[in-house]
Amino acid sequence: MNVTLKDVAMRAGVSRSAVSRTFTAGASVSEKTRAKVQKAAAELGYSPNALASSLTTGRTKLIGLISNNFHNPLFLEVFDRFTRGLQERGLRPLLVNLSHETDPANSLRMLRQYSVDGVIVASSTLPPSFAEAFRDAGMPVVHSFGRYSTSPHVHVVGIDNIACGRLAAETLVRHGYRRVAFLGGPESATSTQDRARGFFGALSAYPDVEATVSYATAYSFHAGRVEMTKLLMSEPAEAYFCGDDVLSIGALSAIGEAGLSVPEDIGLIGLNDMEMAGWQNIDLTTIRQPIAEIIEASIDLVVGTIARPDRHPETRLFPCRVIERGTLRPLP
Repeated sequence: MNVTLKDVAMRAGVSRSAVSRTFTAGASVSEKTRAKVQKAAAELGYSPNALASSLTTGRTKLIGLISNNFHNPLFLEVFDRFTRGLQERGLRPLLVNLSHETDPANSLRMLRQYSVDGVIVASSTLPPSFAEAFRDAGMPVVHSFGRYSTSPHVHVVGIDNIACGRLAAETLVRHGYRRVAFLGGPESATSTQDRARGFFGALSAYPDVEATVSYATAYSFHAGRVEMTKLLMSEPAEAYFCGDDVLSIGALSAIGEAGLSVPEDIGLIGLNDMEMAGWQNIDLTTIRQPIAEIIEASIDLVVGTIARPDRHPETRLFPCRVIERGTLRPLP
């Protein structure tokens, strides 16, 4: 049978309320009583009932973790870091799969049913209005990998995608490419729009460089492969900024299938630096997004906002850098 709070109280020779206070953060209990209760709990193998505790404290310690791209292998690392980071703080993630959905109503309804203490929207494609719906419902919310703003309505943690687009363009020019292209994710995604804006903005300083644009239907291997297959049917560019590692790897597959080589025939640069980008058979030159720092800051902000709901929204941006590998031709 399960060990109960009453069993611990009897073993320790204290009241049930003393046991409850011992396992309630911030509750008043003497050190002598705390030691007796903890000793009895250890002997009996007792663990506090989290659901019962939530009725007492009004806090479930549940954090809604929402994402809409479960097809991108990068999010295996994202979910791993988020779940471990939350659990280390005594919080429990409630994962919400938002694939093929852009209306926050269903997610909002579900998270209300579970009385979550806060929400993290982990997406680079959802618009700012999505996270704002949770703020309007009175939930502490952080938009991780969200769109940069100087005056955000919710906390935003991520990178400057416009700056990343500029960095990709300057890298291709530095490697000697003069016919380049942007192969983006979904055209409606804010991250795609900003990366394209930075890319073409930087290239305006190089009138001798020709640039084109195309869009994949999703940030996925299949979508990257399909779009590159189409591009290879006409005259392809010398090099592509794919806007995402998984698109780059799909493009790499299509190029190889067509009997061409990277970087001898076509150069590629991605964005994210997910683990498989460094695999020997891929060896992708890419722009590293500091995933660990973004996630740590996101958890800090959601915890801080739960404690102080009137906290003013802020944007935290982290710098990116190019990781040179083998998918661009050597520097001239």
